[in-house]
Formats: sequence, structure tokens, C-alpha cells
Amino acid sequence: MVLLSPQDLSSMGHRNHTSASEFLLLGLSSRPEQQELIFGVFLAMYMVGITGNLLIILAIGSASRLHTPMYFFLSQLSLVDFCFISTTVPKMFVNIQTQTQAISYGACLGQIYICILLANMDNFLLTAMAYDHYLAICHPLHYSSKMSLCSCTLMLGCLWAIASLHALLHTLLMAQLDFCVSNVIPYFFCDLIPLLQLSCSDTRLNQLMIVLVGGLIVLLPFLGILGSYTRIAAAVLRVPSARGKWKALSTCGSHLTVVILFYGTISGVYLRPSSSHSTDKDSLASVIYMVVTPTLNPFIYCLRNKDMQGALGKLFSPKALFHRL
Repeated sequence: MVLLSPQDLSSMGHRNHTSASEFLLLGLSSRPEQQELIFGVFLAMYMVGITGNLLIILAIGSASRLHTPMYFFLSQLSLVDFCFISTTVPKMFVNIQTQTQAISYGACLGQIYICILLANMDNFLLTAMAYDHYLAICHPLHYSSKMSLCSCTLMLGCLWAIASLHALLHTLLMAQLDFCVSNVIPYFFCDLIPLLQLSCSDTRLNQLMIVLVGGLIVLLPFLGILGSYTRIAAAVLRVPSARGKWKALSTCGSHLTVVILFYGTISGVYLRPSSSHSTDKDSLASVIYMVVTPTLNPFIYCLRNKDMQGALGKLFSPKALFHRL
């Protein structure tokens, strides 16, 4: 089957005046000669991403010294990133290998729900980790009581519940829309913004919920992170020794890097007026937060973290391998 060009797909979509039963994912390129290169690059990132995140989960689970709130949330972040990258990229691999661009209506809505759910959890877990850093540096005497295993588990359960309800809200609103003009999505996965642009229904409520509810879901955690690091910076400045300041900053450096990557890309896609959206820029940003960031996170958290490096070393030590055999 030959891949169709965007112009051909668009003309086909305009001739279809019935509600769409499936959508066509254009992917990153409609040129057949580029598909093999895209497949190879994304396969490499996918394998690195799932391997790195699985190793972090295994290392934290096997090392008793890492059974702390900070690493508890880090293992959850790795689990979310593992699921994140596995939600969209395998479908793209299937489409490239089978030379088809179709995804069913139900699968598209399911992909939207899972992507929003996992993006929310990334958002919430980054906030929880910032709060953990804040308590550890600014209120060390109260840290053990406020960040107990029970408290962390309860917090995690609440975060999953909020993330699920938010994802369900947008999915149900999307399910009420009709798609009768075109069914061509210029992305490699189903996402809210391109689907709203395809709908022939009134999408004002959907857009309002994205701005209001979605904005709050992103803005409030971001303000929490900003407030946490403002107090952390004030506390670090009061530390007399340069070594103490460096130790505190190095603890937060990896987390800050991930925060900048995540919020920079996701706000560029979802928190801009619809009139300012560009397909190429949005597609690039989506690749960064859907694939690149989950792939880079294991490296960001491990490169300068001696505890993680030690846990990974023990995980692959001859003694550990012998016990597993």
C-alpha cells in the first residue's frame, strides 16, 4: 500500500461527509523514502527509553537504601514515562511497517485518554518531587513525619484519581463531537488540538475546558514547583559553606532540568491560542515531550546521582546476576 500525500488525504477527507469511523495519522513525514530513517531513529529512542526507565525501577526496588520518598516518586515517574513512550510509538511502528496510516475512532479516543492521564501524572509527580526537596532542605526535622510511606502512598493515590478524572473529562467531551469534514491528523498520534481542528461540531466547550481545567492542572503544580524552589534557593543562600550549597543544588539539578523540558514543551502545545498553532512546531514539541523527554529522564537522573549509579552497579554485579540465575 502506497502512503498518501497530505494533499491527497485532505481531498479524500473533504469528500467524506459522514462521521469518521477512523482517522489517518500522517506521522512525521509522508515521504516513503524517509519512513525507514524515522523508524530507525524512533526505534533506537524507544529501546533506550524503555530500557532506561525499567532499569531505574528495578534499581530502586532492589536497593533498600533507595526506599525513600524521593526515589519512590522517581520510580513512579519512570513507570509513567515507560507507559508514556509505549502508548504512541509502537502504533507508529506498526503503521510504518504495514504502510498504513489508519487508527480506529475508539483507539484514537483511548490514546487521548491514556496520553492525558500520563501527562497529568508526569506533571503531578514532578510537583511531588519538588515538595519532597523542599521539605528535605527547608524542614529536615519534620521530613520523616510529613513524608512517611503512608503519606506518600495516599498522595500518589489522590494524584492518580485527579489525573484519571481530568483525562476522562476531555475524552468524554471529545466523544460528543462529530468529525465529518476531514479525518487526517498531521501527527503520529491522536491528540486534542488536531482533533478539535478536524471537528465540524461546536468545540467552544472543549477549548474552554482545555484552557480552564487544563490550565489549572498545569499552572497550579507549576506554581507549587516555583514556590518550592524559591524557598529552597533562599535556604541555600543561608548555608555558610560552599560545599553545602553545592550539595543542595546538585540534589535539585536533575529535577529542574526535567521540569524545564516538560513544562516548556507541553505549555507550548496546549496553552496557546488555537489561532497561533503551527502543525510543524506542535508536532516537534509533541515529539519532545512524548518521546525525547521520557528517553532522557533516566540519563538526567543517573548521570550525577551516585546513589543511583551504585544501585545500578549492584544490579548488574556478578553476585547479583548469580543470585538471579
